[in-house]
Amino acid sequence: MSASLKITAYIDHFIYRNAENGYGVADLIFTGNGDRPEDPVCSDLLQDDSFTAVGTLRGCDEGDTIEAVGDIVVHAVYGPQFRIESFRVLTPADAVAMERYLASGAIKGIGEKMAHRIVRAFGDDTFRIMEEEPERLAELKGISERMAREIGARMKEKHDQRELSLFLQQYGIGGQLAVRVVKRYGESTRRILQENPYRLAEEIEGVGFRTADEIAQRMGIHPDAEFRVSSGILYALTQGAAEGHSYLPFETLFDRTAELLRLPGDPETRELMDSRLRNLTVRHKTVIKGNCVYAERFFYEEQAIAGMLRELDFREEKPIVSEADIDEVERELEVSLDEKQREAVKESLSGGVMILTGGPGTGKTTTMGAILRLLEKKRRSFVLAAPTGRAAKRMTEATGFEARTIHRLLEVASAGKDETDGDGTGMRRAWFNRNEDNPLEADAVIIDEMSMVDMHLFHALLKACVRGVHLILIGDAAQLPSVGAGQILRDLIDSGRFPVIALTQIFRQAAQSDIVTGAHQIHAGIVPAMDNKSRDFFFLPRDRADTIIAHLILLIRDKLPGYVNASPGDIQVLVPMRRGPLGAETLNRVLQQALNPPDGSRAEWEQGDRIWRVGDKVMQTRNDYSAVWEIRGKNGIVIDHGEGIFNGDLGTIVSIDRVSQEIVVQFDENRLVCVPFSGMEDMDLAYAMTIHKSQGSEYPAVLLPLLGGPRLLLNRNLLYTAVTRARSCVVVLGSRETVEEMVANEDEMKRYTGLKERILECP
Repeated sequence: MSASLKITAYIDHFIYRNAENGYGVADLIFTGNGDRPEDPVCSDLLQDDSFTAVGTLRGCDEGDTIEAVGDIVVHAVYGPQFRIESFRVLTPADAVAMERYLASGAIKGIGEKMAHRIVRAFGDDTFRIMEEEPERLAELKGISERMAREIGARMKEKHDQRELSLFLQQYGIGGQLAVRVVKRYGESTRRILQENPYRLAEEIEGVGFRTADEIAQRMGIHPDAEFRVSSGILYALTQGAAEGHSYLPFETLFDRTAELLRLPGDPETRELMDSRLRNLTVRHKTVIKGNCVYAERFFYEEQAIAGMLRELDFREEKPIVSEADIDEVERELEVSLDEKQREAVKESLSGGVMILTGGPGTGKTTTMGAILRLLEKKRRSFVLAAPTGRAAKRMTEATGFEARTIHRLLEVASAGKDETDGDGTGMRRAWFNRNEDNPLEADAVIIDEMSMVDMHLFHALLKACVRGVHLILIGDAAQLPSVGAGQILRDLIDSGRFPVIALTQIFRQAAQSDIVTGAHQIHAGIVPAMDNKSRDFFFLPRDRADTIIAHLILLIRDKLPGYVNASPGDIQVLVPMRRGPLGAETLNRVLQQALNPPDGSRAEWEQGDRIWRVGDKVMQTRNDYSAVWEIRGKNGIVIDHGEGIFNGDLGTIVSIDRVSQEIVVQFDENRLVCVPFSGMEDMDLAYAMTIHKSQGSEYPAVLLPLLGGPRLLLNRNLLYTAVTRARSCVVVLGSRETVEEMVANEDEMKRYTGLKERILECP
């Protein structure tokens, strides 16, 4: 790779360009200005003064002359290329450059011959004439007045695009950020950024407050400007939501915002924030409830959830389920239900809302099967769903009935409005075809893995449930709460307003599993046996990260596949955190190299410091409601299709096409999705993942490298969740002291949620 170079070149033609993300591959002609690269490794790059360039080239066309900054890279297949980091379009300065530009076809309706005639007639004044006096083009034979006006309009449009590109570059907005900004605001981009650049942080997903603040500083925005402080408050609330909070206490919000804005935490700043917060409340951006500050969306969502639950929570006047009914279900299923399980079956049709909770091995699946059999006997229709594809698949396998993800059940719609319009959260929200106007057609709605369901998804589910439906919520309250905002299952249980059946008895068959026994011991604050006398719960004491990594590779590649009768790709490494020597980011790079190394037979693509390769195990990290998926049968015939891939969905890369700039990923349920290269920004390797991301999944074997870390992350709740993800085998590698500390640490990261209070406020 060469050092950074600046060159001036003419875009002869595009080999490829992606209209969605602006990425392009183009043949450029060196014009003799700027630096002429002399890298000996790439001596043939400028053969005949032409060369190939790659990069984000939005806002320029064939025929444009650009000044580009970048470096020379050597691609394994395509050879030397000039990789563009940034560029600006230059206005053609003389008649030769103007004719070249017009002859390129950049202006519709003008070809080589007409370009020559126009430039011969007007010379160096050609562009001014076309932009300011386009009617004069009609002086030339073959150009009517109407055509002259159309050419002038197209010329102005090109000029405006060029000016917008220059305007954005002036404030450091280029590359993918420029693509997202223009896609979002279009012709209003200049006005919006000049009025309030902080809208980028509020309204464009993936743009941080720091980026918007840097742009504002370049524009000369004062540090205590009203919209700077207001945007800082909203962004702090957004960050709180990303951590699972539905609100922040005022003191927490004050501290976070002051730090974000780099303002002193003094009374003057507090007064300033008080003023801005009152203004945001008047503008319906925030809601203040006592000492709690909400982004408005979250407060009214909590309030709506409480109200809808109240409407659904009816009680049948007469018992529908008799003891004889339950006895008959037991005989038909050849099971014996304990007292709590029988209570759950009876309660399932006694009212509108019921919660069934319990740890592993306590019979939740058996109870769910009995409830479904009862519903069949009573001729009641039902639907089954879970938050993730893997959880839905497990539910299907356990019950024998089709279960779908909640998103598929509610028929997620990609054409919904963009929720960043005016709600101040900076987040996109899913829209569903199933809602209060088009509710679910079922007598009972049964949701598994409720601990994973966040506030927005639960709100959408309730909107699709009509009064009279039996809503049965199943989950393990001891597991980690949802990745999104809220702690729905825990708040519903803590409210005391709904029937909760807690299964506690560990059944004999489950008790034979040391995974189940160990999980319950951890939940009870007891360190499980780590003497390796177990057949499914192992502990390997290791005190160095490199040693742990070496043994992870050995176990995944050689030892465990045969032991648990699974492929290496089915074995999952779970970690408490993303960063660090044993974090997900580090382990994914190492495990990719060990388990799916480059060999020349598998296509790959490099994206910054990441490499994507056919065969890689990947995970979606952000909801994409517009992504189209297909399920194909024999001979590639599409047998099902739909929209949406979601945070936490796991898949495998099956093909990489550098020409179309697309990667095909096969997700759970055999869903094939064509992901543009730009969309891979929302994807991670998944050889290792955080324990939070593993919720709702089950793996044949789980490997847990544990070697110290922040106390806040290393707690009992986290270890319990990790262990309960394993079906046949758990292997802990690392420090015995770390395991003991996690079991002893009951502290969890507190979530600020008000759903319990909203429920109790309802009559």
